[in-house]
Amino acid sequence: MKLITEPYNLQRDRWPRSGRHILAQFDAETIVVYQAYRPEIGHWAAQHQRFGGPFSLERMSWVKPNFLWMMYRSGWGTKEGQEVTLAVRIRREAFNKILAQAIHSSHEPGVYADRQAWERLGKSSDVRLQWDPDHGPSGDKQERRAIQLGLRGPTLAAYAHEWLVEIEDISAFVARQRREWFEGDREALVTPREEVYPVEDPAVAARLGIDKP
Repeated sequence: MKLITEPYNLQRDRWPRSGRHILAQFDAETIVVYQAYRPEIGHWAAQHQRFGGPFSLERMSWVKPNFLWMMYRSGWGTKEGQEVTLAVRIRREAFNKILAQAIHSSHEPGVYADRQAWERLGKSSDVRLQWDPDHGPSGDKQERRAIQLGLRGPTLAAYAHEWLVEIEDISAFVARQRREWFEGDREALVTPREEVYPVEDPAVAARLGIDKP
């Protein structure tokens, strides 16, 4: 597995405890987001290094840069239809484009002039944004909020084919860490190393509602 990992307990103590933050694994050029699919979609994507086959471009597809939020959503890869966990590495330039397009999935009075303005922007944007409670390994809610981004239309098509750097099936790693946490030594749990992702455009950061670390 190519992801860089680190003991969960070390990361937990380093991460912000509250606020809206994008936790992710990234380098100077790329960032990793996670998705979970049924085997026929996940295996096809990992084999062909793009999304296709049974994958549909007609539905909104949600990506999550936070590993443990993905684990909460997929039940550590045990929920039906989410058995295959993919670590999808895309270009940071592309991820920043996604953030710049993102419109909240519900009206935020402090961000949009009025509900009508929010509805107009929502109709014209390919990206939906949600802030949800982050979760610990057991699924316990955290004060910190985690981001997920819904892609559709041309943005989803670009993500599925053009913006990809690598797709890695990390289902075996997920299964090992699930057993470690729930059946083994919780002190031994390791997760992908994540830091607070910098949203450098102040206007985008303000619209997303990003908090300072």
